[in-house]
Amino acid sequence: MEFLCLVWALEKLHYYFDGTVFDVITDTNAVKSLFNMNTPNRHMLRGQIAIKEYRGNIDIVHEPGNMHKNADGFSRWALANTSENPEGVPQEEHHIEGICVTDISPEFFNQFKEIYKMEKNFHILWQCLMND
Repeated sequence: MEFLCLVWALEKLHYYFDGTVFDVITDTNAVKSLFNMNTPNRHMLRGQIAIKEYRGNIDIVHEPGNMHKNADGFSRWALANTSENPEGVPQEEHHIEGICVTDISPEFFNQFKEIYKMEKNFHILWQCLMND
């Protein structure tokens, strides 16, 4: 499942990853081995093809779940908004379950800001980033 989340993130957010070197920290050692699998099934083959362009820029690091606090973030679904959980958010509002950015250099942040300044909805993203 984490491998499929990685494939999804690289496909959907490729504008942010293109040309940058980045680490993927996972508590599943199998994700690392999927890159080098010789005879993958068709789903894993699709994933290998999707991430092929990032081979030199991506480093998959195994870190046990008790070492990083956001382990299994993608596999934990939000609770439904019910009387038992009034703080829950309806499922249709959950588009991305979780992204953890550990370090952004000021140069990258300024370059990002300049490139997307003319984007129609950029101010919404910018406000989210600045409030976090």
